[in-house]
Amino acid sequence: MQRFRSIFSQLLQLFPRLEFQSAVTATKAERHMRGFTCWGQFVSMLFCQLGRAHSLREITNGLRSCEGKLKHLGIEAPNRSTLAYANEHRPWELYQKVFFNLLETCLSQGKGKKPFRFKNKLVSLDSTIIDVCLSMYDRARYRRAKGAVKLHLVLDHDGYLPCFGVVTDGKCHDVKVAHTLRFESGTIVVDDRGYNDYGLFGKWTEQGVYF
Repeated sequence: MQRFRSIFSQLLQLFPRLEFQSAVTATKAERHMRGFTCWGQFVSMLFCQLGRAHSLREITNGLRSCEGKLKHLGIEAPNRSTLAYANEHRPWELYQKVFFNLLETCLSQGKGKKPFRFKNKLVSLDSTIIDVCLSMYDRARYRRAKGAVKLHLVLDHDGYLPCFGVVTDGKCHDVKVAHTLRFESGTIVVDDRGYNDYGLFGKWTEQGVYF
């Protein structure tokens, strides 16, 4: 008899429960559990992202609508107040550990693939503007009536995973952040004309970095 798992369940297989629980123990994240586990919070917030929920009500109602399908995930749909308390009091260090564990898994899976045709390390460098609500983030003033932050990202083409990212205010020039980056000798950096700066190019040349 064939058994089929939902896409949501398959995604959760990327996060082994024992590894997750080890991170919980290391960060003491369930010290004030109140009956709602960190795994339950994680599954709820992952559901929020995939389901594009915009409020705690949407998350809890969405989980309740598939209550019978949650048992194999080891959780029950939480109340709004319970989820709000967990989001406010659980340590962020737990999910930092979860992220780096997943990143390590992704990197290890990409090592066995056919080598990229470039002999040198290849990375892409770029930035993007992200609009934010100025009334909520007054420090992110970008225009007179507009708020924004800028995400600067380095993409590693070995596995197509980000290897560096920093968020600045929207007015920060790309070159300013590029000067803070360090690449191994022999790396090829691909960027656009926003990074045209002879001082930057000179420094990369001295470091043996191609561009």
